[in-house]
Amino acid sequence: MKEIDSAARWIDHASGLVVLSGAGMGVDSGLPDFRGDRGFWKAYPMYERLGLSFVEAANPEHFEGDPHFGWGFYGHRLNLYRKTTPHQGYSVLKKWAEQRGKALFFVTSNVDGHFQKAGFDPAQVYEVHGSIHQLQCCRPCSSKIWDNQAEVAVEESTMRSTQVPRCPECDHVARPNILMFGDFAWISGRSESQAQQFEAFCQRIGHQNLVALEIGAGLAVPTIRMMTERLARLGTKSIRINPNDPAITSPNISIRLGGKDALLRLDQAL
Repeated sequence: MKEIDSAARWIDHASGLVVLSGAGMGVDSGLPDFRGDRGFWKAYPMYERLGLSFVEAANPEHFEGDPHFGWGFYGHRLNLYRKTTPHQGYSVLKKWAEQRGKALFFVTSNVDGHFQKAGFDPAQVYEVHGSIHQLQCCRPCSSKIWDNQAEVAVEESTMRSTQVPRCPECDHVARPNILMFGDFAWISGRSESQAQQFEAFCQRIGHQNLVALEIGAGLAVPTIRMMTERLARLGTKSIRINPNDPAITSPNISIRLGGKDALLRLDQAL
């Protein structure tokens, strides 16, 4: 596959890599794909019976109006992310850092914390939509963000939680520090700090010495795709890996594969 060979040459000559990932990065680990309502309902049939889309289920209003229902969805996801093992592609990236001396930074719209779980330094990760492993107050009563150590059991027949985490400051309902749909209460300070670290990384390495490796970023919420294209305009060589929507402007490289498969093939080519 000539695209793999060309991309491998770029990676080989780069001083640093920016790995930008969307939901497709987690599919190979066994996480559900929410492509369209049908994809969401396949993973969560209870919401189809309730007539709720992903956008409607992932709405912060539930934490105020019915927190057991709000935590039903996010508690289920929290438990799923905690028990899921990051796929072999993460190990390939770790190998490139440790054996090839590549400086790495990760930019992700995923909230699963899997780059940290795979052993990467949290200082190398920019979570643009926040993380399910961090909590904040629903009000919020302050700008405080804290580690999510809650155990949230979920009754899957109703998608309701048996527990509701509370804010340690005011005892109001706590929620994940995730940017949700129609969200005006998200505390963005943690992600903003990560964004500053990412910009400092790009300046230190220099865009002409970087390769952007985008993996599994879809069109429905194009945050990651837009960031890749911004890096490309700044002079970063960019590679888009996506089995469904891989198109990217020339001279950048398009690879129509899933994330794990592409990373394993790139590693073999290197």
